[in-house]
Amino acid sequence: MPAGSQAAWSKRREAPSWQFEDNITEALLKERDKQAKWNGIPLLLQKLYEHSHPNSDFSQCQSILKEISPLLSMEAMAFVTEDRKAAQESTFPNTYTFDLFGGVDLLVEILMRPTLMTQKKKQKISDDLIKDCLSILYNTCICTEGVTRRLAERNDFVLFLFTLMTNKKTFLQTATLIEDILGVKKEMIQLDDIPNLASLVSSFDQQQLANFCRILAVTISELDTGSDDKHTLLAKNAQQKKNLGPSRAEVNQATLLNIPGFIERLCKLATRKVSETTGTSSFLQELEEWYTWLDNALVLDALMRVANEEAEQSSTESSDESGLANTSTRTQLPQSMKIMHEIMYKLEVLYVLCVLLMGRQRNQVHKMIAEFRLIPGLNNLFDKLIWRKHSASALVLHGHNQNCDCSPDITLKIQFLRLLQSFSDHHENKYLLLNSQELNELSAISHKANIPEVDAVVNTDRSLVCDGKRGLLTRLLQVMKKEPAESSFRFWQARAVESFLRGTTSYADQMFLLKRGLLEHILYCIVDSECKSRDVLQSYFDLLGELMKFNIDAFKRFNKYINTDEKFQIFLNQINSSLVDSNMLVRCITLSLDRFENQSDAKVAEVLSECRLLSYMSQMSMRMSFLFRLINIIHVQTLTQENVSCLNTSLVILMLARRKEKLPFYLRTLQQMEYTEKYPGFILNNFHSLLRFWQQHYLNKDKDSTCLENSSCISFTYWKETVSILLSPDRTSPCAIVSYIEEAYMDIDRDFSEE
Repeated sequence: MPAGSQAAWSKRREAPSWQFEDNITEALLKERDKQAKWNGIPLLLQKLYEHSHPNSDFSQCQSILKEISPLLSMEAMAFVTEDRKAAQESTFPNTYTFDLFGGVDLLVEILMRPTLMTQKKKQKISDDLIKDCLSILYNTCICTEGVTRRLAERNDFVLFLFTLMTNKKTFLQTATLIEDILGVKKEMIQLDDIPNLASLVSSFDQQQLANFCRILAVTISELDTGSDDKHTLLAKNAQQKKNLGPSRAEVNQATLLNIPGFIERLCKLATRKVSETTGTSSFLQELEEWYTWLDNALVLDALMRVANEEAEQSSTESSDESGLANTSTRTQLPQSMKIMHEIMYKLEVLYVLCVLLMGRQRNQVHKMIAEFRLIPGLNNLFDKLIWRKHSASALVLHGHNQNCDCSPDITLKIQFLRLLQSFSDHHENKYLLLNSQELNELSAISHKANIPEVDAVVNTDRSLVCDGKRGLLTRLLQVMKKEPAESSFRFWQARAVESFLRGTTSYADQMFLLKRGLLEHILYCIVDSECKSRDVLQSYFDLLGELMKFNIDAFKRFNKYINTDEKFQIFLNQINSSLVDSNMLVRCITLSLDRFENQSDAKVAEVLSECRLLSYMSQMSMRMSFLFRLINIIHVQTLTQENVSCLNTSLVILMLARRKEKLPFYLRTLQQMEYTEKYPGFILNNFHSLLRFWQQHYLNKDKDSTCLENSSCISFTYWKETVSILLSPDRTSPCAIVSYIEEAYMDIDRDFSEE
C-alpha cells in the first residue's frame, strides 16, 4: 500500500465526512429523516459505523447492509430499465442520501481494512460482506453523479479491487465495479502496478478471462476524445513530439503479451463453440424476459452462474431418474441465451486481439494467433455463430431491435470484420484466410499468367490455413454480395476485403476476387443502387482501386459492365461528388493508365482504345481538373489521416508528369487555371505549404514509407526527389513552384506549426 495511506485512513476514521457527533441524537435524526424522506439510511449508516471499528469482527455489518441494499438496488434497477434519457432526468434520492452521509467512504474503508492491519491482527472479511459492499458501491456509482469519478481518483483503491478478483465468489461484482471506474478514470492505469498480474490472470477460468477482457479494453486502447481520422495531422505530430516514449496503452499491451499463455487462451475463447450443456432451474423460464434489460455480459454471467448452482442442487436433491429427466426438459436454459452469452464473450476477446494486432508488437501477435489457429477457428464458427441467421425469438438488448447497430449480434459482426481488416493489412499471414484448394488456385492463376508466384503464398504453412470447402475470405465475399443496400455492414465488409489486397499489388489476388464477381458487385452498388452513404462509397472506391490497379482484365470487365454512356455518367458523378472519398480510385486509374501506355501488348492496346474510363483519364484536361481540385480541397491546417491521401494522389499525378518531362507544363497549366478563377497564387501557395508539411511528416525517422512505395510502385526516393524539386527556391527552375507565383502573390513562408 502506498506510503502514508494508513495514516490517511486513520485520520479519516477519526473524522469521517458524515461525522455523527454526540449532539446529533438518534431522536433528532429520526425526526429529520421523516421530513427529508431519507428512509432511515443515515441511522443505518450510523449503526454500520459503530459496528465496523478497527477491532470489530464485522458480525453485525452484513445484516445492516442487507437493510440498505434493497433501497439502492431498486433505484439501480430503475436506472437500467428506464430510457437512458429519462433515467438521466430522474433523481435517485436513496443513493444520493447514502453518499451524502458518507456511505461510499465507509464501504471503501471496510473493504480495505485488512490491508491496513499487520499480519497478526489482520481481519477476515466474509465473501458475502465483500459482495454486498461492492454491489452497493456499484449501484451508487450508476445512480449518483460524481461517485465513480471520486473512486477513480483513489489509485490505491482501484489497484486493491484487482486483488479481490482472485476470489471466484466476488469476481463478478469486482469486475463490474472496476469496469465502471476505469471508464471515467482520467489517467490510464498501468497493468504492471497490479499486484501479481500474471498469476491473477492464470487463476481465471475462461469465463472470467472473457469478462476481464472488458476491463483490459480500457487499458490497452489509446485515450482519445474523438475519431482518429478527424484529428489533424498537425496536432498528432505535435503530440508525438511531446510524447517521446511509448504511451501507457503501448506499455500495457507489452505487459499482456509477456503473460505466459495469454494469447493462446484468448484464441481458444474466440474460437470455442457454444456449449451444449443446459441449466436446470425453475426460474429459468423467465430469463428470456429478464434479458431484455440486460446490457452487460457480467450481469448475464451472474444469472448463468445461479442457473448452474441451482442445477447442481436439483441434481443432488433428486434421486428419481425420471424426475431428473423431467426437470431437465421442463426448465432447459434457452439456447438463444446461451448463444448470446457466448457472443458477448467473443466481443470482448476479439476487441482485445484486434487492438493488439494494431500495436507495436504486431508481428509477435500475428505469429502467435497464426500458431494458435485463430483464423481456422473463426472460419468454423462463421455460419453457426458469427453470421448466423436470426431467429424470431433472438434476444436483443433493452430499447433496441435485431438490426440496431448496438445489438450484440451486429457488434460481433463488426468486431469480427475489424479483426479481419487488421489481420490482413500489409501482412503475409493474410493467406491464412484461404483454404488449401484456394491457395492452389492462386498458384494456378500465377502459372497461367506466366508470372512468379508470390513468396508469401509459397511459404504459407498449410497446417494453419482454413478447413472446409471455403476459406474465410470466400465466405465473406458470399455474405457481402447478399447484403441489403441499407446494411451497416457494407462499409466494414469492403474494408476487410480491401485490406487483403493492400500492399504490393498481386495479380493473382486480384484475379481470385474478380473470378468471384467482386468487381460487378461493387459497380452495381455504386452505379445501379446509386449508394448515398459517403462512408460506404469511400470503402467501395478504395476497394475498386486495389482490385483494378495495373490489371488490364479488371478494366476490360469494368467496360463490359459500364456499357452505356448513362451508366458511365452516373459513375463519374459518384466520383466527382466527393474527391476525398474517391481519390484513391483516381490514383489507381492514373497509375494504371501510365503503365498500360508504356506496354506494347495487343490486348492492352485493345482495352486502352475501348475502355471509357481509361479514355476519360487519358485526356489532359481531365487530369488537370482532378489535380486542381485535389490541391484545392485540402490545407495544412485541415489535413487528417483520412484526407492526406488527396495530397499523395496529386503528387502521383505530378511524378508521372515528371517522368515524361511534362512537369513544367502541368505547373504552368495550374497557374493559368488560377488566373481563370481570378485568384492568382491561391492554388500554388497552398500546394507549396502542403509539400513542406509532407516533408516534415513523411521524412520523420519513425514514419514507414513502404505504404507509399507499395501502393504506387514508385520508389520513395523518387517521391522525395520530386517534392524537393517542386520546393526549390530557385525562381529560374522550370520545375519549381515558386517560378509560377508572381512576387506580388507570393505567400510561401507561413508558419503552420501546431501551437
